[in-house]
Amino acid sequence: MSPRVHTLSNGVRVVCDPLPGWQTVALSVVAGRGARFEDTRRSGWSHLLEHMVFKGTRRRTARDIALSLECVGGSLDAYTSREHTVYQARVLDEHLEIAADVIGDLVFEPALRTSDLALERNVVLEEIGMVEDTPDDLVFELHNAAVWGDHPLGYSILGTRDTVTALDVNDLKQLHRRAYTPSQLVVAAAGNVDHDRLLEILQKTGWTDRPAKEPRLARVPRAKASAPTRDHIHREGSQTHIVLGSATIGHDDARRHAMVLLSVVLGSGMSSRLFQRVREELGLAYAVYTFQTFYATSGVQGVYVGTAPRTADAALAAIEKELADVAAHGLLDEELAQGKGQLKGQITLSLESPTSRMYRAAAVVLYNEPHRTLDEMLALVDAIDPDTVQQLARQYLAPDAQTVLMLGPKARPTRKAGPRGTPKRR
Repeated sequence: MSPRVHTLSNGVRVVCDPLPGWQTVALSVVAGRGARFEDTRRSGWSHLLEHMVFKGTRRRTARDIALSLECVGGSLDAYTSREHTVYQARVLDEHLEIAADVIGDLVFEPALRTSDLALERNVVLEEIGMVEDTPDDLVFELHNAAVWGDHPLGYSILGTRDTVTALDVNDLKQLHRRAYTPSQLVVAAAGNVDHDRLLEILQKTGWTDRPAKEPRLARVPRAKASAPTRDHIHREGSQTHIVLGSATIGHDDARRHAMVLLSVVLGSGMSSRLFQRVREELGLAYAVYTFQTFYATSGVQGVYVGTAPRTADAALAAIEKELADVAAHGLLDEELAQGKGQLKGQITLSLESPTSRMYRAAAVVLYNEPHRTLDEMLALVDAIDPDTVQQLARQYLAPDAQTVLMLGPKARPTRKAGPRGTPKRR
């Protein structure tokens, strides 16, 4: 059964993927606002607003919010991405009305008090500090900034210490009024609930009572990546963390399935090229993998490896050699077949999760794309042809197209021994 899409009288769009026979429901509301819509002065404000709504509403304290779903065995959380802010719950089907009421309360009626901001600002500053103290997280932030330069896609979702410290409650209230208008919200559900029942619950819990407003959309320049760079930022530690990657196609490009397949073959799992070469054959790293993110009209792909400072250059060279080979020759026939099998298995397994199906339903609305059955999705994977794969590899995987960011100690040069094994002296 295909998900149905319905627009409420005030502009909230609703999509539901019913799964009869299940006992749970995943419910989310997606606001069309994230880090991409900020400027340097407002960096991190969307994320801090997401934190602040959990500090209390007109009807609930922070403790009430925490207890609302946990006391019935459910879960409630949220996250901010570069293009969206998401509030989501997972509950037994009999508790869907509670989940809809709580999420609606969070989205429409946050208290946004000055006293709460003083506390939550410190929490976010601690979160920023945690990233700064975690090099395998920080290296991705630094690499992302290097890829996108001064475009908002390069900003940290968390913001900076200065931007988080600078805002006040009035700033958050203005952002809330702009970002959480009904026409910018998408409600998505998957599990044991049908579409009509979901609409009844949303009406009963006040979702249709919110007045329609014309959204004040921020103007964001089309993403344009910076020229590739190579940088090594010195930092004490036992490992050098390396990310190399480039800007690539977005969710609106039909070739994204081929791009995902490239990523799977190169660095997803123990059978991947990079795992087999860098870890199994050369023993240069414990962790090496590819990553892939699609935004609406652009994206980013790359490779991460963590290795000892003395082997960092060797690990980077091994990765670049594999990238160069794929860029020049594409994938072998057996690799293409293996990648398709792996990707089809991942897609099929993901549909066993109500949360994954909820995200998939939301994408139908967010990206204005048709809903596809499992057979149709698998057929798209089967249709990936070698020429498209090689074209993408040539364009995006060539080593000279990669921005390289290394974070960690720089290897100390070895000193050549002089006569009788004594060190040379100047």
